[in-house]
Amino acid sequence: MSDSKEIQRSDGLVVEEAKPKLKRPQLFRVILINDDYTPMEFVVMVLQRFFRLTHDDAVQIMLNVHTKGSGVCGVYPCEIAQTKVREVMNSAKENEHPLQCTMEPE
Repeated sequence: MSDSKEIQRSDGLVVEEAKPKLKRPQLFRVILINDDYTPMEFVVMVLQRFFRLTHDDAVQIMLNVHTKGSGVCGVYPCEIAQTKVREVMNSAKENEHPLQCTMEPE
């Protein structure tokens, strides 16, 4: 079965109307960067609040950030990833922590 639909015009010609092919949006990893000043409890709170993680999952990611220098918090379409980065950065600034958050293409 075809994705197109045939339409007969008034002049007798038959025109095929094709459905547009949808492309999945590019995904981006949201990444927390380790620093020596932001409390681990604050990082766990950020992960739970902005990324909706369970306490156990948040602690695991926080430990990855702490031991490996960075950690992936989630994978999202571009606009959502940008919002997550902005929310984390604003919260860190409001709480006077140097926590950094970034995003990169998957």
